[in-house]
Amino acid sequence: MRINSKILPVGLSCLGMALSLAVPLVANSEPVEIQITSPSFREGQTIPKEFTGDGSNLSPPLQWRGIPAGAKSIALICDDPDAPGGIWIHWVLFDLAPNLQGLPKGASSSGLKDAKQGTNSFRKIGYGGPAPPPGKPHRYVFRIYALDIIPSLSTGATARDLELALQGHVLAKGHIMGIYSR
Repeated sequence: MRINSKILPVGLSCLGMALSLAVPLVANSEPVEIQITSPSFREGQTIPKEFTGDGSNLSPPLQWRGIPAGAKSIALICDDPDAPGGIWIHWVLFDLAPNLQGLPKGASSSGLKDAKQGTNSFRKIGYGGPAPPPGKPHRYVFRIYALDIIPSLSTGATARDLELALQGHVLAKGHIMGIYSR
């Protein structure tokens, strides 16, 4: 496989510790854009309380389209780049089937068949909703990746583990950002 010379910077974090790497993209072309949306909030809008640490702490429903035909798996990372101590990881999810077109509300807690969840910055496996300190709104970015591999990672892997596994294997990517404040 020939690796494209284009480089995409990706911020890596592990339990709130930020680290940056350059992630080469795969194949001979630019990655395709995945359109990711939520029926519960729009890009740049407030995430409803039920999907936060102040509410039911359920993972929000997500929908996407644009996964390329050659994808072997999908991965998702949700983080808060505005956390006081550095990037805070809220959800690490991988080994999702490439034919999947979204996740229902509460997917993290209802069990994800044939997918794996990693450890978030709360030091728990699965989704941990927004719970920022009082004050300014924080951004919560749900990043989705279509991969040409199924990562060789176990349940409980960190965002850093997953992002290292993504290097050279991203076929398509996208994101949706919501905000929340107390």
